[in-house]
Amino acid sequence: MAMANLARRKGYSLLSSETLRYSFSLRSRAFASGSDENDVVIIGGGPGGYVAAIKAAQLGFKTTCIEKRGALGGTCLNVGCIPSKALLHSSHMYHEAKHSFANHGVKVSNVEIDLAAMMGQKDKAVSNLTRGIEGLFKKNKVTYVKGYGKFVSPSEISVDTIEGENTVVKGKHIIIATGSDVKSLPGVTIDEKKIVSSTGALALSEIPKKLVVIGAGYIGLEMGSVWGRIGSEVTVVEFASEIVPTMDAEIRKQFQRSLEKQGMKFKLKTKVVGVDTSGDGVKLTVEPSAGGEQTIIEADVVLVSAGRTPFTSGLNLDKIGVETDKLGRILVNERFSTNVSGVYAIGDVIPGPMLAHKAEEDGVACVEYLAGKVGHVDYDKVPGVVYTNPEVASVGKTEEQVKETGVEYRVGKFPFMANSRAKAIDNAEGLVKIIAEKETDKILGVHIMAPNAGELIHEAAIALQYDASSEDIARVCHAHPTMSEAIKEAAMATYDKPIHI
Repeated sequence: MAMANLARRKGYSLLSSETLRYSFSLRSRAFASGSDENDVVIIGGGPGGYVAAIKAAQLGFKTTCIEKRGALGGTCLNVGCIPSKALLHSSHMYHEAKHSFANHGVKVSNVEIDLAAMMGQKDKAVSNLTRGIEGLFKKNKVTYVKGYGKFVSPSEISVDTIEGENTVVKGKHIIIATGSDVKSLPGVTIDEKKIVSSTGALALSEIPKKLVVIGAGYIGLEMGSVWGRIGSEVTVVEFASEIVPTMDAEIRKQFQRSLEKQGMKFKLKTKVVGVDTSGDGVKLTVEPSAGGEQTIIEADVVLVSAGRTPFTSGLNLDKIGVETDKLGRILVNERFSTNVSGVYAIGDVIPGPMLAHKAEEDGVACVEYLAGKVGHVDYDKVPGVVYTNPEVASVGKTEEQVKETGVEYRVGKFPFMANSRAKAIDNAEGLVKIIAEKETDKILGVHIMAPNAGELIHEAAIALQYDASSEDIARVCHAHPTMSEAIKEAAMATYDKPIHI
């Protein structure tokens, strides 16, 4: 009933009996190998691709997934989200042991970093999760082809397998889910030794004394945080005038101050114009973004984290006529269909947030459309998280974006310094900020800077999804003492007055 109501609210029609009969007939089909004609073929086994493959199989489609890496999970699982979070947690544990345990009466001495063990734990987590996805493929009868796929026709994919062979995979519906790659910088050559991408930063064999991060986005700040916690002197060089430009300005300022207190240095409105790797380390020549006097920054390792770009290399998209925009993103309609019949695209290769969870939702929605069901992803309500300490999480619009719309609004804030759980655990840095429409009290955006903000944000995400008001959140009974009470208090501050400040 709840889904039916949501469908009506969003303007979607409910499933007809004919659609249900179609879905049932799909489920009764037998599965066969990837070389036979499939109902659905997915190119790419990352979060978007593997989730789409599993969902397609669950809906009764005969499904094959093609992945060039030879390990499922894509960038996110293998060299992105998962290994970075493993290192973020390990480095945080070290930092806590060295700087915070004594405040809680836990005395330790000679705290040391065993970098090899830290990397081993990270690698173990990745390996276990990758094998877990393969297990899900077997459970759901998804055919897994390891190799690099490229279009022969809109319904045929030629795959150069990792065993050195070639096979052709046929499908009625082909979904492109090849993700994204590191965006390069002119004149900066990544060798994954002295000049590294996020991939190389996850596998350094030594702790660099000086680390320079080019780019003050999510990835750069997270990886800078990892190495900064365990001993590196970290300098972040950013072309723009602000870190994480998509972040709410008020939250951003507090976030930057927090990182600076942790020892991270920032050179904003600065661009890299030269790189010298001839010596033992790296010498970066930088100057103001608008031009001006040049200076040299020395580092042991330089991390290039200037963003990501859609990965469509070698797919032969031009051969079958798939349209892309000037940024290389594949153009799709609301059902994820390209201009070529039978060819679809999801995740980082299409417009929208380049986030693993967004790609997953794309994948589910795409195959639901193929099965005649309702599929929908609202890109304005996709949560984003920076997994530093404190974390910063947000969903919906920033205050600056709301101002641009001209809508009158109210803002409610509540600091964790006034939250009993945060004070009890001696970790009370940060705040909750809620923005709501003045006339209706409808929540427009929520921004949280706090420990575990990435977990706390989902209450707000649900509220936005169901067009809740700040009063709706404020009148929900929240368990005490919890960090979530700060969200309740911020909601009270938005439509009325908070209690505990």
